[in-house]
Amino acid sequence: MTKTWYGKQLQIGVLGGGQLGRMLIQAANSLDIQLHMLDPDPDAPCAQIAYSLQVGSLTDYNTVLAFGQNKDLITVEIENVNTDALKTLEQQGVKVFPQPQVLELIRDKGQQKQFYLDNQIPTAPFVFYNNDQDIIPFEFPVVHKLRTGGYDGKGVQIIKNSTDLQNSFREPSIIEACIPFEKELSVIVARNQDRQTNCFAVVECEFNPEANLVEFLFSPAAISPEIETQAQAIAIDIIEKLDMVGLLAVEFFLTKDGELLVNEIAPRPHNSGHHTIEIARCSQFEQHLRAILNLPLANTDLHSAGAMLNLIGEKGHAGSAYYEGLEEILKLPGVHPHLYGKSQTKPFRKMGHVTISAGNMQEVRKLAQIVKETIRVISK
Repeated sequence: MTKTWYGKQLQIGVLGGGQLGRMLIQAANSLDIQLHMLDPDPDAPCAQIAYSLQVGSLTDYNTVLAFGQNKDLITVEIENVNTDALKTLEQQGVKVFPQPQVLELIRDKGQQKQFYLDNQIPTAPFVFYNNDQDIIPFEFPVVHKLRTGGYDGKGVQIIKNSTDLQNSFREPSIIEACIPFEKELSVIVARNQDRQTNCFAVVECEFNPEANLVEFLFSPAAISPEIETQAQAIAIDIIEKLDMVGLLAVEFFLTKDGELLVNEIAPRPHNSGHHTIEIARCSQFEQHLRAILNLPLANTDLHSAGAMLNLIGEKGHAGSAYYEGLEEILKLPGVHPHLYGKSQTKPFRKMGHVTISAGNMQEVRKLAQIVKETIRVISK
């Protein structure tokens, strides 16, 4: 039978079954695409809605190889996977997007930063750091980042003095100069096998300083058209130089002098793109599917102003999750909660998000603040 991009004939596997996988499935359903998921957690967010779920390790060579051998295409919703198995699958004729070599580069922050230097991509100055004997050419404070294994703000520390550094990570890492920035921005860019690219509008991120996670994002960002164009051009430049197929999130610092510096990149749907489900003409999840299946990329224009609020577990609460204030925010216009299906909450765990849309950013910010003050994820 001829294979098509729709229906049961094409076998697509996804490594990872978290909330990104859950929302990818929701987009796939609209295109009649059936996704088969691999995740170590039998109660992963995708478990109840996936076409199939195999429980197993994402980092074990044999598990990933066996999972992929009856698939036509493999994609990921997390970088920490066994890339050796993915390379073997490629040799056996399975398409893997994003490509294994891209995953290997991006999940190592040291390789990432070296890639920026080698390709004239603007980024903060850095040095590799392995032990206390290494010389740091920057004044304190500096930023200390694990090369591998960090996520959602973990594996990153602000180092204010030599004592802090002695008490910081001992694993291979990098030290960055601490950049005074005006804003933190993000751009999501897609690229298919035909080398077509398309960007979503730039978003502006506001962080929860205690959790070191994005609390709000707003789109369109409050930046000049010139900065918007420049950020999108850098994102396209990166995905083209990686020769990557799929979706790439590019995070920036906008300095007080108006310079854009690339902070980090992620080769998959990303937290900074969740708002696109409601306020863009195409969601990041549909765009990812279009890219990896070599379909025409969709229009990414915004049809309203919008914000996203991450729902994270409250401090002091661990156990069965309860969404206090959920019914109240459902009464508000333009408010769309997305719960990730995680039965257990704990402090700062990502449990869902809320998208807020309105005619202008003033209305969006007002609604977003009301939502923030109304809903809490607690244990019950």
